[in-house]
Amino acid sequence: MPGGIVVAADAGNRKDRQQRELEEIRRSFRDVGVRVGSLFEPAPHHDNSDGQPALPIPIPRPVKGRPAWVLAVVLGFCLLAGGGLGYLLHRPSAGTTRPATSSIVTQVTQPAPKPQIKVVAPPACLQTAQRGDEVIDLFTRNIRDRRLSLALKAYTLASQACRKEASP
Repeated sequence: MPGGIVVAADAGNRKDRQQRELEEIRRSFRDVGVRVGSLFEPAPHHDNSDGQPALPIPIPRPVKGRPAWVLAVVLGFCLLAGGGLGYLLHRPSAGTTRPATSSIVTQVTQPAPKPQIKVVAPPACLQTAQRGDEVIDLFTRNIRDRRLSLALKAYTLASQACRKEASP
């Protein structure tokens, strides 16, 4: 059993080594924390370790510029100028307007044209639309049984027939 004792000794050495490494890591973090300080608390005001006083923090000076009332006047002028130009550009000229009553009277006195029905889509395409509506209805009502699979098959067949009829 001398091999068992060596394994136990290696495990003990490994554990001691890991413990030392952990302590070194903790010590290095502690040193960094002391140097940097807390991010949640204000930094203490003390002199540098070199014996030189810390540099004062520069206070930002207000930016010199135009007074606020000048900017407000410029903004107001821009709004008025834009509104005036918009009014002038979108106002119809006097020669282009026509009275609204004459268009109403002519529409009433003229007989309405008869609507012409033109078949644009082949009948198979109309059937495809109906089958698609059925499938959507089954999906929205959350019906997921044989009716849905039959409706999907019917839609697929109608869609193929529509493509054949609609293609030149």
